[in-house]
Amino acid sequence: MPSNKSVSEEPITQFVNCRILKDHQLQREDLWVREGKILNPEKLFFDEEGYADHQVDCESKILAPGFIDVQINGGYGVDFSQGCDVRGGVALVSKRLLEHGVTSFCPTLVTSPPHIYHKVLPEMEVHDGGAEGAGVLGVHLEGPFISREKRGAHPEHCLRSFQQGSLTDLLEVYGSLDNVSIVTLAPELPGSPTVIQELVKMGVTVSLGHSVADLSQAEQAVQQGATFITHLFNAMLPFHHRDPGIVGLLTSDQLPPNCTVFYGMIADGIHTNPAALRIAHRAHPSGTNTLCGSIATMDMCVRHFRKASGCSVEAALEAASLHPAQLLGISQHKGTLDYGSDADFVLLDDSLHVKATYIGGEEVWRK
Repeated sequence: MPSNKSVSEEPITQFVNCRILKDHQLQREDLWVREGKILNPEKLFFDEEGYADHQVDCESKILAPGFIDVQINGGYGVDFSQGCDVRGGVALVSKRLLEHGVTSFCPTLVTSPPHIYHKVLPEMEVHDGGAEGAGVLGVHLEGPFISREKRGAHPEHCLRSFQQGSLTDLLEVYGSLDNVSIVTLAPELPGSPTVIQELVKMGVTVSLGHSVADLSQAEQAVQQGATFITHLFNAMLPFHHRDPGIVGLLTSDQLPPNCTVFYGMIADGIHTNPAALRIAHRAHPSGTNTLCGSIATMDMCVRHFRKASGCSVEAALEAASLHPAQLLGISQHKGTLDYGSDADFVLLDDSLHVKATYIGGEEVWRK
């Protein structure tokens, strides 16, 4: 059908024969894309009298927002904390993530000495994704301001406390926060309330993890602006009926009004028992769970989370797309298929295996 280019000369692509995840439901409708954005077809038809230049037959598969991984320490032989060929390592991981439906991510550094941060962080610049790989949304700094008791695999000799209780402590260690989107810290460390407040003012998401904090300390951290829990259940005090610790945030009544606490879970069938996944999902089912993988890929975690928790397909997909976007404050243009959003999406079969990945409306990977 001929197209009318009175408004834009850019081609329009129409994705047909698909089920789109929109408004928390899978809906049978077409998806329209131009200049890397999702179009409102009514405006296209009635205001521009425009039509599609190209059609893509999705063969009745699911079209969901691209997955967003907020915690990935490396992969495919690359460890982001090693500081070797940083740009090359990020490029390799970015490219390989496409086959798992990940369209953007936060490369994550575990506890390291200052010279590693000073070398690596300037090399991990925020950028959009494309055919070369998934986009970088900013770095996730997991440590070194964490608990010695719950440090896990983090090297003890590199752990730090807050000496001045301000951003000065962070800048001395990290060098800069320019490319940083998330900082995981232990809220029981003296000086953490002020640090949390200052990070939030800078637009950095604060996450609680690798911690022996009790519930009161965790609640105070949320009151100061923390909004995330790094790998719930792992590297924190176990749930206890007298003091549930950080886990108690899932049902706390001491949080600020309209406050949403997100939590990551290692939904790989190894780090977190399926029963724990069900407990967390049922205790806090209002759409606030995000997913993080270990050596498991994001699409594997989505499938396992759905099976283990008993949640809907829609909820499992949103836990890997919408909720990470909400956590990072970017849901106005990522994590949804709303009109005007970035056209980053993934094509999946009914068993949630990835068949194709698109960034900016362009196919960047196909099985």
